Amino acid sequence: QKLSRRSYASAAAATAEAPPPPSQHQVPPVVQAVAPKKVYKIQTGVVLSRPPQITRDLHTFEKAFFLYQRRLNERLALPFTRYHYFTRGTPAYKEWYRKFKLRETPAHEIGVYNAYGKEGWNDELLVGAVEADTQHQVDVMLEEAKVPKTSESSEGSAAEEEVIERPVPRVTEADQKGDLKSLDRLLQMSLYLLVQNPDGRWTFPTAAVVGKEGLADTAERILVQTGGPNMNTWVVGNAPIGHYEFSFSKPNFNEQLGFEELGEKAFFMKARIMAGQVDLSANKLGLKDFRWSSSEEIEKLVKPKYWNSIRRMLPRR
Repeated sequence: QKLSRRSYASAAAATAEAPPPPSQHQVPPVVQAVAPKKVYKIQTGVVLSRPPQITRDLHTFEKAFFLYQRRLNERLALPFTRYHYFTRGTPAYKEWYRKFKLRETPAHEIGVYNAYGKEGWNDELLVGAVEADTQHQVDVMLEEAKVPKTSESSEGSAAEEEVIERPVPRVTEADQKGDLKSLDRLLQMSLYLLVQNPDGRWTFPTAAVVGKEGLADTAERILVQTGGPNMNTWVVGNAPIGHYEFSFSKPNFNEQLGFEELGEKAFFMKARIMAGQVDLSANKLGLKDFRWSSSEEIEKLVKPKYWNSIRRMLPRR
């Protein structure tokens, strides 16, 4: 029996075009549920500092080495005759001669020292010597700078002794009173602005980044919202100098953004204060208090985890 080509092709086409039989239990397609996005809340912190205003106090070894160099210089200068520096009979020569008789040595502040005497070789300062005290050196030089009274002035009246202005003390009134809000304290060290947040923790001024703000823009906004508009500050650069990461014990769901916040990440920007002072009376961050602190004081105020994140940003001086 022979099968025609036409009947076979028609049967194949009919089979291909026939719809599948209807199913009694239609299962809807499986759609995977979209979980909320897990993110960290981005914040900006400002490390606002006042740099040192004066040089630091010298170490005991540095004081001894300084005086050793001064005495060595005096010994090397002695072979030159005094007339190499002063012309005989001039007022400068008479003034030098008067001071030399009082000093018993060319330089009064280095102590009594005779390079041509039997102890000329012993030009090192002994431990505990009063000549090593900086205040002693200042007092000696001020006493030497006084102009002695003369019997009569050029106009015939008694001449008054010249008043010598003393140097400004290195310890300020703010140091003596313990004023932690003053920028005039601890002039030898850098001071940093710490604020007390609504939770009572001491931190650097910190706030969340809003919209498409950059870190530097957020830092400038934080400074105004924290200390007011009468504080002259400067944000140094556009790159952060460090960061601090804090994870919540339980994630918080942000209904406004639809995100699940796992914690906070604060990126710190460096800033300097040029003039003015902090005023928290109108701050918009709910801050309770502020203080200017050194790095050693900050270590005792903040939480240990916070300190481990910021300590490398703060120089010891």
